[in-house]
Amino acid sequence: MISKIKKVIYISIVIFIQSCGFYSLSGSLPPHIKTISIPMVENETAEFGIAENISDGIQERFNNEGILRVINNNADSILRGVVKKVTDGPYTFNKNESVSEYRYKIDVKIEWYDNINAKILLKGNYSGWGAYGLIGDIGSDGIDNDNDGKIDSEDDDEFGEPRLFASKIAVKKIAEDIINDIMTTW
Repeated sequence: MISKIKKVIYISIVIFIQSCGFYSLSGSLPPHIKTISIPMVENETAEFGIAENISDGIQERFNNEGILRVINNNADSILRGVVKKVTDGPYTFNKNESVSEYRYKIDVKIEWYDNINAKILLKGNYSGWGAYGLIGDIGSDGIDNDNDGKIDSEDDDEFGEPRLFASKIAVKKIAEDIINDIMTTW
């Protein structure tokens, strides 16, 4: 009886260790890729400065996460992007049917390329958005501008020009989604 229990425990431990090992390997990067180059994204829109904002936002996110070292030349991989569309329009209305909130949305096409093996590792379309109102101070506009569940005085990172802040939130979301996809692709 005791040997049967030991056998069941042993088999359970082996299965547990193997399943955990498989899980951890699936979230890792290709072992030969240690660096990434993130050149300025192309801009196919009329939105001034958006390419710089997105490029800087993605680079900052990579630097903060530390998953790949960002370098300019001779990187193991390269992340290219194209801003395909920027939309800015009504998002919510008040009881008088006037716009109370606008939604600023950015659509970007991204490609992550392995320079060593000469192949595409990830290709996709990403979008991010932020909300803003017409009041000049987003710290008192009654809107959850960064979609974190906090409004105005409860949210210590809501400040600045409303539309610009919405753009920063959209860029942040795009950068987070790209990092998540890169980490879960493998």
